[in-house]
Amino acid sequence: MNLDHVFVCGHPALDFAATLRARRTTRFEMFVTPERLNAWYLDCGLVDTITPGDERDVREAKTVREAVHRLVTNRVAGEDFDREALAVLNAAARKTPVTPQLTVAGRHNEATPEQALATVARHAVELLSGPDLPLMKECGNPECTRIYVDRSRGMRRQWCGMESCGNRIKAAAYRARKKTAPADLH
Repeated sequence: MNLDHVFVCGHPALDFAATLRARRTTRFEMFVTPERLNAWYLDCGLVDTITPGDERDVREAKTVREAVHRLVTNRVAGEDFDREALAVLNAAARKTPVTPQLTVAGRHNEATPEQALATVARHAVELLSGPDLPLMKECGNPECTRIYVDRSRGMRRQWCGMESCGNRIKAAAYRARKKTAPADLH
């Protein structure tokens, strides 16, 4: 599986929840080390620099990620929020977030893994209580478990991303049609 971080969900909290890929099948974990976790915080643009983390930071990030995923799936399914997941998310959101600093070179976000996680948790709170809530959809690829914000015209988007899932599904459908199409008799 590709170890590159993917940001196709349209919101940092949803991209964070999607770091456990293929939840229904192979379950591929992106946060296998503190370095991979910190790489996600850097790659998503949440921070410019981050202090080294440890296994505790990874465990906390996974716990918050699973709470975010539970709450998002609750909302997409039209269910009430899971109380335990709410408690986990709110506890993380109460911690000190990333605080931007102004330097001679411009804005700079330096943080600890705990501050980065608190910021992600706050993004999740904003998402789950904001105007994008009704725009959330699950990817149409049965193997994908990403939830994304559909801002397309007419809300007709079917996949989390064309490169990650859309092209794959369209190519598979094309191959299936070719395989079952009657042979030309000329």
